[in-house]
Amino acid sequence: MTKLSGGQAAVEALKAEGTGHVFGLIGSATMEMFDALYDAPEIKFIGVHDERTGTHMADAYARMSGQAGVILAGQNGPGVTNLVTGLAQAKAAYSPVVSIGGALATGHRYRDAFQEVDQDALFKPITKKTWTATSTDRVPEMMREAFREALAPRRGPVHLNLPRDVLAGQAEFEPMQTPGQYRPFAAPAAAPQAIAAAAQMLMGARQPVIIAGGGIKNTGGADQCMALAEAFNCPVVTSPGHGDAVPFGHPLNAGQMGPRGNVVASRLVKEADVILALGTRVGFNATFYTYDNINKDAKIIHVEMEPTAIGRYFPAEVGIMGDAPTVADQLRNEIVKAGEKPKAEAWTSAFQAEREAYLAKRDAEALVEAMPIHPSGLFKTLRDVLPKDAAITMDAGTLCLQATDALNYWQPKSLFTPLDFGLVGFSFAAGLGLKLAAPERPIVSLMGDGGFGMTVSELSTAVDYGINTVTLVMNNQCWGAEKAYQRDFFGERYIGADISSPPFDKLAELYGAKGYKAETLSQVAEALEAAQTCGKPAVIDVSMDPAALYSFRRDSFKHRGG
Repeated sequence: MTKLSGGQAAVEALKAEGTGHVFGLIGSATMEMFDALYDAPEIKFIGVHDERTGTHMADAYARMSGQAGVILAGQNGPGVTNLVTGLAQAKAAYSPVVSIGGALATGHRYRDAFQEVDQDALFKPITKKTWTATSTDRVPEMMREAFREALAPRRGPVHLNLPRDVLAGQAEFEPMQTPGQYRPFAAPAAAPQAIAAAAQMLMGARQPVIIAGGGIKNTGGADQCMALAEAFNCPVVTSPGHGDAVPFGHPLNAGQMGPRGNVVASRLVKEADVILALGTRVGFNATFYTYDNINKDAKIIHVEMEPTAIGRYFPAEVGIMGDAPTVADQLRNEIVKAGEKPKAEAWTSAFQAEREAYLAKRDAEALVEAMPIHPSGLFKTLRDVLPKDAAITMDAGTLCLQATDALNYWQPKSLFTPLDFGLVGFSFAAGLGLKLAAPERPIVSLMGDGGFGMTVSELSTAVDYGINTVTLVMNNQCWGAEKAYQRDFFGERYIGADISSPPFDKLAELYGAKGYKAETLSQVAEALEAAQTCGKPAVIDVSMDPAALYSFRRDSFKHRGG
């Protein structure tokens, strides 16, 4: 038995989890915990400038590493309320973030105390679980529960409030449990009869397609997915935001499907006779919930770890609850054992020819001479010069939405976006979290000038902790998605759409980072090369054509006759 304060016990619990980084902003409510972190050199504390952006760092860290990302809001009230946007984002991405917030002393609750807010009520809708530690001796138990809940399928964020008196109190503690002692987990396989039925359906298909989603990407299941595709010669499309679920260079990869995907991948899903949805909800971004984007007559085999997702939006012929890579292996083994010749040769050959022509046309039609820079020219330059092992983060917004399927993702876990939360202001902070999770990989963050302006203060964090990412600011001097809607559906009645910013390259230099200005594509290429070897966080301010806007959600404005 060891006597510890609640703050020390919380840090000992983090150490038992193998936590390598904690993101956070210091505050008086959790001083005992910060003091204990001072004595824990195995945990690197990353002091951020805003709890929201710190949560994005923890989110991206978790997605890249597969471990929980930890964010510590040191102050109750305003410190904790700043977490809301980041945790809502993490929930939409099924990202295992463990959020820890300081809280009022237990005896002061419900007295309108200084900085009091109902933190339990605040976070319950945007987390898998929210609760408050009730006594010092239960702190390790509560911490274990936080990690267990965040990392249990389907993963997601949790929030734990630690009151001041709980952190300051003393108690006797047994040695901390390790993760293997309280959350052993083996990926579940599918029932044999379901595998047999699905394999038979796939072997009989003449126009099959696999939709690979987060259940393949986040589990590192690309090899299993593509081995299955090869077994019956089937094209693979990826769900939106998961264009890196399988390698770009594989001949069966068609790219991202859906309303925001490319025409080749989207056509495959609209014409397929059998669809294997492998680790994807087949949800909003993939379909807009309409049969405009998926063949109504297709038989769907739906594989998901979360049973409530199976057949939720589109009826499934065969529903399989299981781990996507494990099920892919099971299906491949069944198909190989059957020894039947695949029936999709004509379908797949036609797709491959169409895909090759599409990629060639994409390069040929890129506007590489346009001034100011056109998005198509910028994306071609990025395809040409980005290292194949680069990991790319993006915001929401018109330019980033155009970029998601315009870049090439050569290996899994190379694309990190806000996904269904559609958040502006995510990309730069997310890139910092990625770099800490994968320091050996080049990290390039794409965002607009509006989103970067929201989060630019984290340049101090990047400089202070030597987190050397490259942020490419696509500067079109407007909120591009909204301006496109005002142009296309509201008679060019612009209000609030245009914004101004300082020169971001010069601002970066003032923060102690490296700044570059690019007004031509050759300058973009030169800046990217220099930025990756400059030994500092780098910002490239790229002058983009403010007229090169695109209305992605045209469906939302059909009532206006656009």
